[in-house]
Amino acid sequence: MRAYRTIFVITAVAASVGLGATPALADAPAVLTVEAAGGTAAAVGDVLTASVATGTTADFTTTAGGSTGIKCAQSAFTATVVDNPEAPGVASESVTSHTFAGCTANIFGVTRVNSVTVNNTPFATTVDSATGAVTVSGTDAAPIQTTLSLGTILGSVTCVYRATGNAITGVSANDDNSITFTQQAFAKFSGPVTCPGSGFFTARYAPVLDSSVEGTPAVFTN
Repeated sequence: MRAYRTIFVITAVAASVGLGATPALADAPAVLTVEAAGGTAAAVGDVLTASVATGTTADFTTTAGGSTGIKCAQSAFTATVVDNPEAPGVASESVTSHTFAGCTANIFGVTRVNSVTVNNTPFATTVDSATGAVTVSGTDAAPIQTTLSLGTILGSVTCVYRATGNAITGVSANDDNSITFTQQAFAKFSGPVTCPGSGFFTARYAPVLDSSVEGTPAVFTN
């Protein structure tokens, strides 16, 4: 979705009118395009999908930059394009699903990860062509919340975490059509002492694809 801004190309069209010709500017591309930077605009209503990049995991660590926590071999999101204006600008999406599977933990006392569930979708999401920032936001009524079901030596426990500031922000990159979230902070909302007090989410999703277009092309940010 974005790392490098597309350079807008000015094209001159020669048209003889009287004594001179007036150049015309090419239409600016949309913030989100498919197949190529500056290509065809992703249509409102298109469904975008992505899974964690091959060879990587989606991680929840108990400290920023730490190695203790949960690693998920599988994770994916689905989003729908809500608004896709001309670049430079801010496109809008709605994240309708965010899933995790194949998770393991190295937290003291935790013997297994039963499930990792993202609650309260859909989430409003923006893509800023000027910075490449991808911001996912919750509301007071539907905060960004993740529920962990963990097996422990004393039985299963449920740990609920909410995003600090009720938002997480990633960065898009056109070189691999990715979105990368790095150390996005969550605080424990509920759960026993077995649940870590905080969590930090890191994952790279690539490539982001438009499943509504024939051939499922990659998505670029301009």
